[in-house]
Amino acid sequence: MQEALTARHSAAILDRDGVLVIDHGYVGDASRLEWTPGARAAIGRLNRAGVLAIVATNQSGVARGFFDEAAVDRLHGVMQADLATDGAHIDAFYTCPFHPEAVVAAYRHADHPDRKPNPGMILRAIADWSIDPARAVLIGDKPSDLEAARRAGVVGVLFTGGDLDRFLRGLGPPFGRRL
Repeated sequence: MQEALTARHSAAILDRDGVLVIDHGYVGDASRLEWTPGARAAIGRLNRAGVLAIVATNQSGVARGFFDEAAVDRLHGVMQADLATDGAHIDAFYTCPFHPEAVVAAYRHADHPDRKPNPGMILRAIADWSIDPARAVLIGDKPSDLEAARRAGVVGVLFTGGDLDRFLRGLGPPFGRRL
């Protein structure tokens, strides 16, 4: 029983815009949601392998007043519904709506600990889901994603586009040397 309480999980921590979905700039509405090729298959593959699928995403569109946090939550609900049609799911979404130049004062923060390249979202996911950092990988499309991974003590891998499922398979079983 003690082993079950201390079990540490494998995880793929994925950036949203530019990795899971096409980055059309401040996507806050389902009408602008376009999955990256292979993204839904990649999430399903992670689920079947028993690897947690976690999203960690900066959402400065909230701070800039383009949409609110409820819109982000609705979009994530649409993403979950799309994935459910494939028998897949994202285990958790971590979002950071803060930005140093926010027009919405409540979201103005010079250096919020959750805003990548800071590791706050990743560290919370590790704690919340009992993730073993040695068995986790962060997949991002920007240097700030990789820096956040480094600061959190997990491997960061740069996704430069293409088919995300093919990209994950290329990392090796079960989608990375350290997973």
